[in-house]
Amino acid sequence: MPQINLTPAQRKEKRADAHHLDPVVMIGGEGLTPAVVKETDAALKSHGLIKVRVLGDDRDARDAMLAQLCDELNAAPIQHIGKLLVLWRPMPEKAKAEREDAMRGPRVVKIVKFSKSGNSRPQVSKVKVLGNERVTQGGEIKRIKKRPKTTSVKKSFAD
Repeated sequence: MPQINLTPAQRKEKRADAHHLDPVVMIGGEGLTPAVVKETDAALKSHGLIKVRVLGDDRDARDAMLAQLCDELNAAPIQHIGKLLVLWRPMPEKAKAEREDAMRGPRVVKIVKFSKSGNSRPQVSKVKVLGNERVTQGGEIKRIKKRPKTTSVKKSFAD
């Protein structure tokens, strides 16, 4: 897979975004193993912009590792400064789960009722609230009323 090419302005923006990041992946004495490539791929999927720390002292080897990672993972090299490598890859879009019903599902809500005198412990109860119910400020469960479909005044005069 070819690596992504960015303009210098885009690389500058990504460098600024990566400034505060900590290294997510570390490459040790074994070099670039398949396990390291797999972890780097997982980090790029979840974060998009990552820093990689290389523990070796050879600068040419670090350059080769950066080029190999970018080629294998279809990423863009952002920066190589010292023993840190910065990589970027656009994050994949997450598919939204569509539900047939618009109402929310049942959930468990904890209701705390304090004593009137303030000397005894508050009463705690867990209640299952359905999708068409809500908890009022007093701790009661009320069913949501559906709004009647009304037309605006302007639309009623137009008819």
